[in-house]
Amino acid sequence: MTMTVQETMTAAPADIRRHELAAFLRHRREHITPEQVGLPRGRRRRTPGLRREEVAHLSAVGVTWYTWLEQARDIQVSVQVLDALARSLLLDPSERAHLFQLAGAADPTPATSCPSITPALRQLIEQLEPLPACVQNSRYDILAHNRTYGLLLCDLDAVPPEDRNCMVLCYTNEEWAGSIVHLEETRRLMAARLRAAMANHLAEPAWKMLLKRLRAESPEFCEAWDRHEVVSHRSKQKEFRNPYVGRVSVIHTDLWLGPDLGPRMVTYTPADEESRKRLEELHAIAVARSS
Repeated sequence: MTMTVQETMTAAPADIRRHELAAFLRHRREHITPEQVGLPRGRRRRTPGLRREEVAHLSAVGVTWYTWLEQARDIQVSVQVLDALARSLLLDPSERAHLFQLAGAADPTPATSCPSITPALRQLIEQLEPLPACVQNSRYDILAHNRTYGLLLCDLDAVPPEDRNCMVLCYTNEEWAGSIVHLEETRRLMAARLRAAMANHLAEPAWKMLLKRLRAESPEFCEAWDRHEVVSHRSKQKEFRNPYVGRVSVIHTDLWLGPDLGPRMVTYTPADEESRKRLEELHAIAVARSS
């Protein structure tokens, strides 16, 4: 049910969001054909697009519950259900972001897309090759990367998008962790930086979900986190063991993409001539693999 102009002017923001969410879901449902989601059309179909029960079935939720959602009822919607609805309704990245915003929830898989990753920025990190470069947010999600970075610590393209987070990789991915020469020190510093960054995001679901996952999957993270250390970002020298070219020493530099400590471009420049040659070799391997 759509709100009138007068109702909109007097309604609370949460009420407005619920009605906008209901209208958005209904519109998307009515503009998807059964064939697009692998369902038979049948001869008696009168509903334009999908039926409510079909969306509920595809999303593994109850029909009554989904009906209440389209009726703008005041019900709780989990991020898991929103993710399922986004997939069932074939939402593109912009529509998915809109869905989560209307529901007042944070997307649990933000690494899959990011409005800050423009074609020009993507081209820029590609032009930095053979230097490894990527774009990360303050939560350490890897939002974009060039080919050299994609092979520096592990085969990043083989990692599911929802796992492309430097904290998750450093504490739970054996290949990534094995590539870091000074692993224990690196883990402690990253946990301290995450704690410092999280001070401005304590109530945000995506941050809480990341923290919950790390504490559940890594005793080493729990130990580092419970130290309550806080460290700000700064340039430093790092050393990696790469399976293709051997040991590489680089200077880590953060280039911030806005006035706040949010998205940043991370670059690794060689610390010595041998590392420069090895990065060039690694880039050549990455190019050959991609082609």
